[in-house]
Amino acid sequence: MSKIRVALIEDHDLTRVGIRTALQQRSEIEFVGEAANAAEGLNLLETVKPDIGIVDIGLPDMDGIELTKRFKNSQSAAEEATPTKILVLTLQDNEESVMAAFAAGADSYCMKNISFDNLMEAIQVTNEGNAWIDPAIARIVLKQTKVNEPGVEAAAATKTVTISAAEPEYSQLIEAYPLTERELEVLQLIVEGCSNAAIAEKLYITVGTVKTHVRNILNKLCADDRTQAAVRALRSGLVG
Repeated sequence: MSKIRVALIEDHDLTRVGIRTALQQRSEIEFVGEAANAAEGLNLLETVKPDIGIVDIGLPDMDGIELTKRFKNSQSAAEEATPTKILVLTLQDNEESVMAAFAAGADSYCMKNISFDNLMEAIQVTNEGNAWIDPAIARIVLKQTKVNEPGVEAAAATKTVTISAAEPEYSQLIEAYPLTERELEVLQLIVEGCSNAAIAEKLYITVGTVKTHVRNILNKLCADDRTQAAVRALRSGLVG
């Protein structure tokens, strides 16, 4: 199995060294570079083209949201075959910052007080092509969507997840195709940001079985990916 190539952009020296050291100790990670500001970070991402770029929002010369937006735009213009995915780290859990991160095109969103084990899960889930959203942030997104008029997509929705107000047909769909008790357990763990491997370990089932449950959940919720399923689950009250 090929290693996940990770670059880190973080201005706080102790935090950067701590994350770098922890990542370098993991056999599944190849740490490919670091930067202490946005200008160096943007150059690093464009030059090294890692699988995952971990970006702190609170950078001194340009915030991580603007960095993410510029980098994503450059990737789109270059039509990269295997684009770098951006995992945002933030201490800011206010609605404005969270929704701006969505709009910038970040792929995953973690609070900075995340445990390293959960950060590793976030990296693995993001590398698999799914979004990992910290439960605290997911609830902010949920709150934001509740103030929108029915049928109107959240302004910050990106290709990663489309968030829209629930329609009557959606409620009827849930009634017509209810989730099983096991699927609800899997859905709860998806909302908490767990990878398939972590879900399998927690529920004492195989990864293959987890994938089957996830596929069924996406089908029943008419969701394109795990993130959309998580947001819909929170909005509908399927999970807490």
